Amino acid sequence: MASLEENEKRSFTMQMKSLSLPIQSPERKRFYIAQISLRILAIALTLASVFVMITSRQSVTLFGIVFEAKYSSTSASKFLLGANITACFFSLISSIGIYIFCSHGSDPRNYFFVFLHDMMIMLLMISGCAASTAVGYVSRYGESQTGWTSICDRVAKFCNRIQIAILLSYLGFFCFLALTIMSALKSGGSNQINSQRWREESSNN
Repeated sequence: MASLEENEKRSFTMQMKSLSLPIQSPERKRFYIAQISLRILAIALTLASVFVMITSRQSVTLFGIVFEAKYSSTSASKFLLGANITACFFSLISSIGIYIFCSHGSDPRNYFFVFLHDMMIMLLMISGCAASTAVGYVSRYGESQTGWTSICDRVAKFCNRIQIAILLSYLGFFCFLALTIMSALKSGGSNQINSQRWREESSNN
């Protein structure tokens, strides 16, 4: 009986070690490399989107009056700009945190907080992308039922740059989607091992 309990404890210890893998473990290295790489890519994409958007402007003359099209003309574009800036900033902060986890080891509970962070940024990004996509569609194709006409035939350069900014934002969103899935899987594995540990301790008591 004692030998059986020792074997169960040894098996549980091995499972715990498999979760909190040492830094030399190839699996843990791959996880952190993927995390940091995706966050750096997200920073680059959101920064590029911000740059393209704030430099998007075009002037057009109608009936002797000069009109200037720029991103601040619509609330959807300003929302997307704010979402990209927020995502870029928190991606930088989270990259530093992931690097610290990688260098000094990490508590399995930290994966849950990383998951929450990535999920909130992902939702923010898709909200900004969806809003700008809707406004961009109407700007390019118009809406006959409401009488809204297309403006992109007059400011094509401006519309094309805004379209590029939205595309870059969508790519950034997919980076955060991948990060959210990775963090969720890692957090789920941590919770499973913690639950098993609790059952093991309860049975021993």
